[in-house]
Amino acid sequence: MTGDERLPHARGLSKWTTRRWLRVGVAVSLTVLGLLGAMGAWVLGRTATISDDLVDVKSPALTSSIRLESALLNQETGIRGYGITGTPDFLDPYRQGLADQRTNTARLAELLRGDAAGLRDLRTVQDEIRTWQEKIARPVAASPPGSPSPEAGERAAAGKKDFDRLRAAMTAQQDRLRDDRTRTRDDLASTMRLRNWVFATIALLIIALAGIVFEALRRGITAPLEQLGSDARTIADGDFGHPITPTGPADLRRLGGEIEFMRRRLVRELDFSEESRLRLDAQSADLKRSNAELEQFAYVASHDLQEPLRKVSSFTQLLQRRYGGRLDDRADQYIDFAVDGANRMQTLINDLLDFSRVGRVHRAHQSVDLDGVMKRTLSALSVGIEESDAVITRDELPTLVADPTQMSMLWQNLIGNAVKFRRPGEAPAIHVSAEQDGSLWKFAVTDNGIGIDPEYAEQVFVIFQRLHTKDTYKGSGIGLAMCKKIVEFHGGTIFVDPEYTDGTRITFTLASEPPATGLPSTESAETRTDTVPTS
Repeated sequence: MTGDERLPHARGLSKWTTRRWLRVGVAVSLTVLGLLGAMGAWVLGRTATISDDLVDVKSPALTSSIRLESALLNQETGIRGYGITGTPDFLDPYRQGLADQRTNTARLAELLRGDAAGLRDLRTVQDEIRTWQEKIARPVAASPPGSPSPEAGERAAAGKKDFDRLRAAMTAQQDRLRDDRTRTRDDLASTMRLRNWVFATIALLIIALAGIVFEALRRGITAPLEQLGSDARTIADGDFGHPITPTGPADLRRLGGEIEFMRRRLVRELDFSEESRLRLDAQSADLKRSNAELEQFAYVASHDLQEPLRKVSSFTQLLQRRYGGRLDDRADQYIDFAVDGANRMQTLINDLLDFSRVGRVHRAHQSVDLDGVMKRTLSALSVGIEESDAVITRDELPTLVADPTQMSMLWQNLIGNAVKFRRPGEAPAIHVSAEQDGSLWKFAVTDNGIGIDPEYAEQVFVIFQRLHTKDTYKGSGIGLAMCKKIVEFHGGTIFVDPEYTDGTRITFTLASEPPATGLPSTESAETRTDTVPTS
């Protein structure tokens, strides 16, 4: 066969996938192992059959024949002794011999079932036994005991010829049984040698098959995968120009081609990513500059803006105290508007500064006893709690790693809202619960107040979102937005429980140890300036 004639076959094999190679290899291996197993099973079965025939039939049959001959010898000895002496004691071995004869004859008949030659020998022996017993043994045994009977002695002497024929028949039977046992033993030895050769061949074939399978896997799968892995590691180390060389079965070559396509695409993506990185660096610089401007704005808001606002607030309050009631009602109303606007502006600026500090300007996290924080919060809100006759209950609160100032702000906003948004004419009933849920602690602040409609459940956490006018409920609309920012800064979530309809239930979680923020744990130069008007 020429190279051109072999080429289509080689091309056909080159299209085989790993699965097809494995299927063919497994099928061939299983076929070979199945044939070897069937041959081994046949040899084992044959060995067991011959061994059982030797142990259970041939040897016991020869033993039973020898025992039958011994029983007949006992009968002959007893009859001859009784015929010569007339002593009844000689009949005991005769009777025992009869019993042993029946037992061993039945045993031989059972063992030789299906053996025509053996049964013929047994019938011959039984005929000779019957002849000897009818002519000699039974008449002598039937003679009266006492003095020796000449007739019994003559019969016993005459029976020697008949008993010799009987012994000859027994000898022929035992010779045949010995020959059968010898042939069976030789057959067993030959079968065992065949068994040993078969199992040695099976072992050698299994070893050879394992070697072939190992080498085929190494060449067809392991080596191509190692080459593919080596190429991939070279690329992973940064040499993105290193090409992937597809080898092995068709599917592994396809895999190598797909990885090569992916490498080329990655090269293109890396080029694009480098351009994107440069743009991101520029945007990052812009963002840093914008953050610096925001920091400057916070500084201005806490110092420069508060200074003129403090003057406006101070002097409008002075006008109110000095000229209140001296001008007309319209002037007093304008003064009240100015004082209220200045105070609200100052409160709003301070709340905005507090909101901006969350997650940006903070103290280092430390172990915080929330029970102690709650006690300080209730003390700070004691005036409002006493005026509204609020009843506040709570579970035992845990100790967490958190920012203590922010925890105070969180509880003060939540408890303050629960007291503020109460139903008219009804004392607030507030309960604070806490339970551990894996690595998080789940808290809930439940009240019997006016509640929050489900449609506003997310809106209330947006800064400056108010559901009521400032005349109905005072506030800047920053409290729950600040709570959300504090909770998320400590690795948790906060939401309004929509299933609770008898008031409001704010549920939130806090991590036992909040995630690292990467922000400096220092206080900025910005400080909150509270202004008290002077007269």
